[in-house]
Amino acid sequence: MKLILAVIQDQDSSKLLKALVDHNFRATKLASTGGFLKSGNTTFMIGTEDIRVDKALQIIKENCQSRDQLVAPISPMGGNADSYVPYPVEVEVGGATVFVLPIESFHQF
Repeated sequence: MKLILAVIQDQDSSKLLKALVDHNFRATKLASTGGFLKSGNTTFMIGTEDIRVDKALQIIKENCQSRDQLVAPISPMGGNADSYVPYPVEVEVGGATVFVLPIESFHQF
């Protein structure tokens, strides 16, 4: 048995949850916050048999897309603020960060 932790953008969470349910995967959806952009995202916890891991990863890949987003850079704390011009920077966000962990035991009460 494996535990899949998938961190995705909020925009993809409804679509991913529907696809997982359509393929008979049970998932727990948690609200989370990213450290880089400090924006909301969603973490899915999916417990599944070893033989179904590849199918779950395929579903995640098909339903979580990356996109470009403009982000205002953080001003320098100790530097000269006179020469700092806060132009927005375009960064790629989204997709999915996925961890697959082994599970020693599973109990459902």
